[in-house]
Amino acid sequence: MMKDFTYFNPVKVFFGRDQIGANLAGTLGQYGKKVLMVYGGNSIHRTGVYDRVMNELEGFEVYELRGIEPNPDVSSIRQGVKICKEHDIDVVLAIGGGSVIDASKWTAAAACVDHDAWDFFSKPTTIDKALPLVTVLTIAATGSEMNNGGVISNRELCKKVGRSSPHIFPKASFLDPELTFTVSRYQTASGSIDILSHIMEVYFNSQETMEFLDGIMESMMRTVIKYGLIALDSPEDYEARANLMWAASWAINGFINGPVFQPWNCHTIEHELSARYGVTHGHGLAILLPRWLKHVYTEEARSRYEGFVKNVLGEEPADDVAAQLSELLSELFFEKFGVSGQLKDLDVPADDLADIGKTLCQNGPVKGFAELDENDIYEILKMSY
Repeated sequence: MMKDFTYFNPVKVFFGRDQIGANLAGTLGQYGKKVLMVYGGNSIHRTGVYDRVMNELEGFEVYELRGIEPNPDVSSIRQGVKICKEHDIDVVLAIGGGSVIDASKWTAAAACVDHDAWDFFSKPTTIDKALPLVTVLTIAATGSEMNNGGVISNRELCKKVGRSSPHIFPKASFLDPELTFTVSRYQTASGSIDILSHIMEVYFNSQETMEFLDGIMESMMRTVIKYGLIALDSPEDYEARANLMWAASWAINGFINGPVFQPWNCHTIEHELSARYGVTHGHGLAILLPRWLKHVYTEEARSRYEGFVKNVLGEEPADDVAAQLSELLSELFFEKFGVSGQLKDLDVPADDLADIGKTLCQNGPVKGFAELDENDIYEILKMSY
């Protein structure tokens, strides 16, 4: 029986070329004049995004948290919390991709409590409020600009953990496709695959879903493949960048889930790789997804596999549809998108593969489309090596 569900998404999106100039200052001004601006490295200076945003912040008191790393570490959040508390920050402004936005979400939440930021992930702590958050997106991938989740690493503990709360939805997000023109070929490929994986881990499910949502997901995945490949060769193609940006937001803002409540265990495996070895998330998923789908196949899931092969990839399903899909995705990711196809290419030690499964299953099998024990995870990792 189809499950009941509630859908809620309060994020106001300003999409297009001129939205920052028209609406950023007014949006931030609703929450106060003291702004913590969070960003990564020097790219926003090099591309002019920093100057463009600062021109809109005349009259605001701006403090900066720079240097947010990929797979953001809790130490960066602690720095942000210190700034927020010392200067009584009113609103957090994130400029970047998923790592910057996730770090900003948990900075905004941790600034409102007395305990350490990592307690949100290691202890049964409640989240009652957060500072207002506004985002300016510079890479299409994680969809964090339009959802209430965030993933944080603790490099000292070799952990990468996600959590959600309605209090960390951004108040508003600015999506200008032109800001993604300078995203590298590698990051464009990895980001596109990350978007696809968000949709795929909902599409491949064992629960009762809606034909309406299946059709939307198939259309979204075709869109990501089409325009992701165009953006690789034509990085300043506005239509391609716009389609990728909007698809990224809708891939993981809760809409396509509908009645499906299913953990994402392929993502769980990749998070462990990112936590241990700093693997680029989308690249790690590209390596895992074809092998994961082949390993978890059952005859009960045949219609899902056939639907993907036919309606997303445009091929007629073969008798061994699991092997077919694995091969087609490998070709797409490794040849067309051009990311390397083996974990050994990412300096993942072969001797660690068994331990990864043990770590992930220390509290029991990892649930998802198919429940995975440590032997399952080891087999998937071996296939990916």
